[in-house]
Order: sequence, then C-alpha cells, then structure tokens
Amino acid sequence: MRPIPLMKGACRLTRRLGAGLASGALALALVVTLPAQAQNDRMTPIATPAQPNAITLGTGPLPGATASESWHSQYGSVFARNVTVATLTPFLPDPAKATGAAVIVAPGGGFMTLSMENEGWDVARALAAKGVAAFVLKYRLKQTPQDMGAFEESMRQMFAGAARPPAQQDPSVMLAPQIADARAAFALVRAHAGEWHVDPDRIGMVGFSAGAMLTMTTTLYGQDARPAFIGTIYGAMAPVTVPADAPPLFVALAADDPLFGNSGFGLIDSWRNARRPVEFHLYEQGGHGFGMYRKETTSTGWFDAFVAWMGMHGYLKPKG
Repeated sequence: MRPIPLMKGACRLTRRLGAGLASGALALALVVTLPAQAQNDRMTPIATPAQPNAITLGTGPLPGATASESWHSQYGSVFARNVTVATLTPFLPDPAKATGAAVIVAPGGGFMTLSMENEGWDVARALAAKGVAAFVLKYRLKQTPQDMGAFEESMRQMFAGAARPPAQQDPSVMLAPQIADARAAFALVRAHAGEWHVDPDRIGMVGFSAGAMLTMTTTLYGQDARPAFIGTIYGAMAPVTVPADAPPLFVALAADDPLFGNSGFGLIDSWRNARRPVEFHLYEQGGHGFGMYRKETTSTGWFDAFVAWMGMHGYLKPKG
C-alpha cells in the first residue's frame, strides 16, 4: 500500500441533518450488519487477507486507538474490525469498456465491523464488469475488544440494550473520522482520474447500513466530496434537510428489515419535497444486510435496479 498525503484544511461542518437522522446514526452504531442467511453465523478469526491494491488514505491513525485491525469470517463472508487506518481499493474496468463513471463503495457493519466482501469487494467487481470504476472504502471504525470472545460478549451486551432509545448526537461530530475518510477517497479518485479513466464530475457513492449513513453524511457534510449520485441500501429512512444541489438518490430497503422497515419514509419525502431526483425500491422480503448474497427474495435484484438507474442517468455510457 502506498500513502497519500493528508488533505489540507479542516472540514467546516454544517448542520443539515435533522434530529431524527442523528438518532438513526446512533442506532446504526449500536448494530452490526445482520446476515442474509442464518448459517455460518459464528465469528471465526482469520488471517488478514492480502490487499495488494489497497491505497492508504492520508487521514492518519484513529485517535486514541489501542486495538489493532483484525479480520474474521461469518455468514460465509469476510469482515474487518478495529480498522485504525483508512484505505481505498480500486476495482477498475477494462479501459475499452470504461464509461468514465465511478462509485465509492462503503460497506456496513454498525461502525464496529466492515462487511468487506459482501458489501464491498463483490459490489465493486460487479460494477467494474459494467464498465464503472469502483473503489472500496475501508473506513476507520469504533474500537472493539481485541479478543474475539470478549468482542462477542460485548456484542451480546450491546444488543441487550439496543432497544433503549439512544441520546441524540450530531452525526457530523460522531462520524467526523469516517467523513474525513470519505472526503479523502473522493479526493484520491479525482487526483488519479486520468490514470483510472474516471470523469472527476461523475463519481458517486453507494453504502450499506452504516455505510449508507456514511454516504448520506458525506453528501450533506462532505463539502469537497460532492458525489454526483448516491445510493443508500438498507440505511436509515429518517427525514433530512436536503440541499438545493442534492444529487440523485437511489434507495433500496426490505419491508421486513428489523431496523428500518417500519420507520417511515421520511428520507424519500425529503428528497421529493426538495424536488430532487429519487428512486425508491421497497422489497417485500430480504431482511437487513442482504447485499450481494444470493437469496430467493426479490431484494436480490437491487443491484440490477441500481445499475439500470445509473444507466437512466447516463452513467453507463461515456459522456459525449
């Protein structure tokens, strides 16, 4: 991995998120991405996978971190936790197929783990196959116990108290390190736009669960990030204050999602009331965390719908 210089200048945060979404952000911080299937649900420590193309972002180590990055398998997929240094991994299409569009991919995991395979690498590979450059963001996480047994116990205790309403907190403060990582990711892709055959004005972002929250906060607080389009997949649905130049939004959610399936559709209403483009897919079944898992539910079709939506907005063809 090669380091990228830290971006200069502090991020002057604005207050665009409503209190409802602030609560949603904290609720996300209290849960990990739930599986699309129940089998193989035990967390098994694994060696850190080789990531030869990962580029270290210049946002520095997580302040106050004492636990080191570790990885585990679960649900037949691969997860990272205790990420203290953010990276970005490019998945580039064949230059002959490149559309010039790009997507920053933000996996979920409640800001405690990252579903690097199901909501990261698999998504990026699928996008690259469509001619879209994709970049998996391994953002910094909340610290958890280094020992796997202690981590599992902390998760049990956390879930036992998850039903209590969390105190409201400004997401721009709570997610400041992660927003900085996302801003650095956009800056890196734009800096290498020529090399990676990317149009710097056609870079979007898609996130899952906590990654959806990061996608939304990056859109509202990220200033120089300026995503051209965004997708939030099983993310918080609370209303927000939508800026006048908000990008087109794609939303996918399962009606039986235990976290957000019964929380209303304020996010959709916010985008519509602001007269900004939004497409919303509410699937009858799928639960939370389905990502790229193959399931016998129509929620599996979210990716094809997302790609078709990108095509409708002109991102599957080079800009003429």
